[in-house]
Amino acid sequence: MVDRSMQEAALYWRKSSASNVEDCVEVAALGPAVLVRDSRDRSTGVLALDSAQWNALVDAIHHGRLDGR
Repeated sequence: MVDRSMQEAALYWRKSSASNVEDCVEVAALGPAVLVRDSRDRSTGVLALDSAQWNALVDAIHHGRLDGR
């Protein structure tokens, strides 16, 4: 988890064009880390993932291993 002040830092947050109202996450790069946050409730915090964690998350999403959770 990243300090909440990081949410206010001057980062370029992106959301997938495939994202809909129900599935809103945003990502930003910070050095070697990928930051992930809930765009609907930014008070919940930010996750910082290294490249291996990010790749594992993308792979799990791509292969449907997180569906229905």
